[in-house]
Amino acid sequence: MAKNVTIQRIVGVLLHRIKFIILATVVMGLLFFMYSRFVIAPMYSTSTMIYVQNYSSSQRANANADTKSTTPSKAADDTTKKTTNEENQKIYPADISASANLAEICVTLFKNSDEMTALYDGCTVNVDVADGTFFITITVDGTDAQKCANVANQLAEKMRLRFIIQKFSYGQIGTLRQAKVPSAPYAPSNTKNMLIGAAIGLIASCLISILIELIDTTIKSEDDIQDIYGIPIFAEIPDFENQG
Repeated sequence: MAKNVTIQRIVGVLLHRIKFIILATVVMGLLFFMYSRFVIAPMYSTSTMIYVQNYSSSQRANANADTKSTTPSKAADDTTKKTTNEENQKIYPADISASANLAEICVTLFKNSDEMTALYDGCTVNVDVADGTFFITITVDGTDAQKCANVANQLAEKMRLRFIIQKFSYGQIGTLRQAKVPSAPYAPSNTKNMLIGAAIGLIASCLISILIELIDTTIKSEDDIQDIYGIPIFAEIPDFENQG
């Protein structure tokens, strides 16, 4: 007959084998930490942000100049230049919408260009444009921090030369943030992996301890006889030889 399994018995088994459980937990935690620290390659990430406009300052100035008539005096000419400069600095809703569309086109061309993907150099590249804006983020992940930064900046410069200058007769690309060399990897997390290993060691050692207790059919105390055979114990004969 199998032993009765109760919460009290399980707790007793775990307390009886507490040294084994602690040792297994520590060993598994250290093994996972060493694997994470010395075997798994560290991963670095960096990004550059650029903006796309459907016009350039010179194009806006020329457009404004075409709508202005010739001024008769120097004072009037200075006023016109001041007004033109202020006009060039303004961004209208139509400009934002058109620039956002141009940014989407650039991202689509980027993702389907063999010339751009050839610059990845073994890194993982993700290109996104925020919805409704003209800001493009190029994120590069890889095992070499310096390479990630170089690839991100090269892709941003190549996008400007390849798409804006060669493909379109209008617009411009500017850099809001250049990619910098990351100082530390974002993965793997040695602490997280160590805790995962410790948790696995704790659970496995507890299960092993309980399993050993369940398959162990030897009688160690009077409680085992009562549990297995259902016979109450009224007295016991002490083993004087083993007790000295």
